[in-house]
Amino acid sequence: RTFYDRRMIGVDQGKCPDYVKLAESYGAQGIRAQSMDELDKAIKTALKSDVATVIDIPIDPEEDVLPFVAPGTSLADMILPS
Repeated sequence: RTFYDRRMIGVDQGKCPDYVKLAESYGAQGIRAQSMDELDKAIKTALKSDVATVIDIPIDPEEDVLPFVAPGTSLADMILPS
């Protein structure tokens, strides 16, 4: 929405697979984090784990995800939360 004349850029995957179950089916650990507290816990769990870990973080399509690097710019021009 910020660039390209406010057109949305991305893919609407519709119904997504259950990434937690998918990870587990391959012998990895799967964790879903739906809040910052859950994400913090998931990262700590993943770092302590002896197996690969997939952390599924559902994000509302209307949510602005920051920090953000605009097309054609460098990390020095990163857009940060205000």
